[in-house]
Amino acid sequence: MLRFWERGYRAVSVEDLVKATGVKPGSLYSAFPGGKRALFLKSLERYSKLVVPQKLGELEAPGASLGEVRGYFDGLVRDLLSPEGRQGCLLVNTAIENAAEDDEAAAVVRGHLARLERCMTHALENAARRGQVRASLDCSGSAKLLVATCQGLMVVGKANPDETLLRAIVDNAFAALA
Repeated sequence: MLRFWERGYRAVSVEDLVKATGVKPGSLYSAFPGGKRALFLKSLERYSKLVVPQKLGELEAPGASLGEVRGYFDGLVRDLLSPEGRQGCLLVNTAIENAAEDDEAAAVVRGHLARLERCMTHALENAARRGQVRASLDCSGSAKLLVATCQGLMVVGKANPDETLLRAIVDNAFAALA
């Protein structure tokens, strides 16, 4: 998972996978039927189970509201300003590199986006009930916009990790909720 996350699917060689897994070259395809692609898809599953919950944090909690949505975005900005964070999100990277040509990879990415949208919608609905956003807010539509904003933020942050720029993107997204 780490090799794919650090370098991308295309840049990872079978030799890289042999080193990362400790499996002998001739045994790689026996250990991982389907080879590099199957291992990549398993890596996406692993990332979704191990890394995504850490990144979503309290946004997945039943009581999540506007503060948790903002906390998620603030966490993205913090990550993007660190050297490790500039490698981005494996699922966003996969959307850019693989989703147009690989239906299975695209399905995993869509699943992640749907999960994120559900969290955002639920949090915005809670925020509307608590008077934290305008009463007329279309929570579902706004969640879609926030999902697109966070995906774009991660792309922009990889190329230009400027804190002022990233915070301006986030601040403007939240201004639309008031």
